[in-house]
Amino acid sequence: MLLAEAQRLFRQSLHRLLEQERDITSVSEASDAHEIYQLATDHSPDVVLLDVDMPNLDVASVTTILHKHHPDTRVLLLARYDEDTRIVAAMRAGAFGYLLKDTGWMEFLRILRATAKGQRVLSPIMPDRLVPNVPDSLRQPYEDNTMRLTALSDRERQILACAAAGQSNKEIADHLCVSVETVKTHLHHIYQKLSVDGRVEAVIAFLRAQ
Repeated sequence: MLLAEAQRLFRQSLHRLLEQERDITSVSEASDAHEIYQLATDHSPDVVLLDVDMPNLDVASVTTILHKHHPDTRVLLLARYDEDTRIVAAMRAGAFGYLLKDTGWMEFLRILRATAKGQRVLSPIMPDRLVPNVPDSLRQPYEDNTMRLTALSDRERQILACAAAGQSNKEIADHLCVSVETVKTHLHHIYQKLSVDGRVEAVIAFLRAQ
């Protein structure tokens, strides 16, 4: 696997922990985009664990390139919180899934091993779970998703479309000339109307209905 993380201490500590697992045979470290591409080419890892907080790095672009040139390599995102709009952009670019940094070690290993095998899993501690594993509330045919979206107001649909485009709350507020708090309120109403837990699930419902 390839561990892409800019913070050296965290990266090296995680590397040491992973090497203690008998079924993880090789771990490479990358601290920037150039190293990610080079090591992916040299080693063809099963999994690239990609931290979305790496500076000067567009995770969606990196994911697109990896997905195109290394289709057998699965990108697993590592994020601090599930409302991060970069997760949505990277998932649309081909990332296999994501997990949060407060995930417990055993849960982390479970998801990592499943990802290496091409198995998508749900983590009970993730509010929005892995995006490709659409929760039961969204496992509905096209017509049901469309019907649910008709309950949204025009403004709510505008905001959801902006969220699906990867815009942050501030970017949405600036685009629509409203306050960030207004955007947050609309998003809360959207989540309620769509019966979802957060931004990522709402975006999935929107995209499935297009």
